[in-house]
Amino acid sequence: MADDKDVLRDVWFGRIPACFTLNQDELTEREAEPYYLLLPRVSYLMLVTDKVKKHFLKAMKAEDVEEMWFEYEGTPLKWHYPIGVLFDLHASNTVLPWSITVHFTNFPERDLLHCPSSSVIEAHFMSCIKEADVLKHKSQVINDMQKKDHKQLWMGLQNDKFDQFWAMNRKLMEYPTEEGGFRYIPFRIYQTTGDRPFIQKLFRPVTPEGSVQTLGDLLREVCPTALPSQGEQQRHQVVIHGIEPLLETPLQWLSEHLSHPDNFLHVCVVPAPSD
Repeated sequence: MADDKDVLRDVWFGRIPACFTLNQDELTEREAEPYYLLLPRVSYLMLVTDKVKKHFLKAMKAEDVEEMWFEYEGTPLKWHYPIGVLFDLHASNTVLPWSITVHFTNFPERDLLHCPSSSVIEAHFMSCIKEADVLKHKSQVINDMQKKDHKQLWMGLQNDKFDQFWAMNRKLMEYPTEEGGFRYIPFRIYQTTGDRPFIQKLFRPVTPEGSVQTLGDLLREVCPTALPSQGEQQRHQVVIHGIEPLLETPLQWLSEHLSHPDNFLHVCVVPAPSD
């Protein structure tokens, strides 16, 4: 059971300073100044950028405005990934503030999902929580909750209310003591290379023999390229919430304390910074 409140709070209140600038090819009536914002790592871009949208719409002609989307150094940013994942995956070695380009035209249909309203984000968020609970508890916990409990999870995230969210989420982090952990760990491993968006497989936090599985065990089995071969220099960093956890860290502990609000443990494997 997640009992280390300080870790949970530190994860929840993690922020990334960002500078939003309008794409120079957008037609504007007047010059648009950059907009600065502290982005919550655990939230979604489209949930926290209303102020950004209002700021730049003042400079736009109404007839030139289509759907807003964001890009970093030529890469469209997937709004359905948590903000912290986007930063760790694409910009972890960048100088802050994170420089994000805002677009209102030429929506990249092949790269991004449309997000016409916050109800789309809510549906995505709740489907992730349900998928995670299938893995952890065969859906028993989420199915025992009422509709208002599901809403409390969403409103806690939407309104950045730690206590409101965790009053309900702690139920999703519980398990019978004798089992020593969840059935399977809900995780997704992202890499900057490769043709699939992320790696996701069934992986138990405890072996059939009762041994505790670690982050290193998970990587060795499902993403061995993240780890250096014997005698090889470290080519990758394994990042969760902007930090590099020790490979000996038990996976169950990571799942309870460093999962995003969607109940998945999001792990980014990125190139190690060159000296």
